Amino acid sequence: MDYSLRSRIVGRPIYHDSELLQEIHLVKGNNERLVMEMNTGYHDAAEVRAYLKSITDQEIDETVAVSLPFYTDYGKHITFGKHIFINNNVLFVDLGGITIDDHALIGPRASLITVNHLENPADRRGLFVKPVHIKKNAWIGAGATILPGVTVGENAIVAANATVTKDVPDNMIVAGTPAKVMRQIKLEKEF
Repeated sequence: MDYSLRSRIVGRPIYHDSELLQEIHLVKGNNERLVMEMNTGYHDAAEVRAYLKSITDQEIDETVAVSLPFYTDYGKHITFGKHIFINNNVLFVDLGGITIDDHALIGPRASLITVNHLENPADRRGLFVKPVHIKKNAWIGAGATILPGVTVGENAIVAANATVTKDVPDNMIVAGTPAKVMRQIKLEKEF
């Protein structure tokens, strides 16, 4: 992970005409090529992990399973734990950093977004980024959207098509748009 870039951008505005944004677009351009190659043919699990290693610039554990197609814009700010399953058509907008802890599940068509545009119309093409963290054994349902700055707690469940704008506590189920806590999950045995 490119920590030097990440430390320069998280929590700070990135203006449209800045050299920093130009640097980001160079990395994105190379990443788009890798993502396109990965998604336009059959690849076994080992080949997918090799692409992910190139996209993220880090080792990918053999227990990580990603169904294609998988989309990411920047790539270098993704961190995968172990025993993770990511279903097809998932989108990571990861410039602000996405961390997926061990045993997490991410359903089809889920979107994890770390980037927002600046509010002021004069600066609207600029960006503001905040990280997303999916903690151990969390489950993100199909079509759910996780917005910038959100942490999904350990063992938490995000229902299908939910839009998560705030942190999700450990061991809770959230649903809706915006997502609200529905109830605590039933823990019959510790994971």
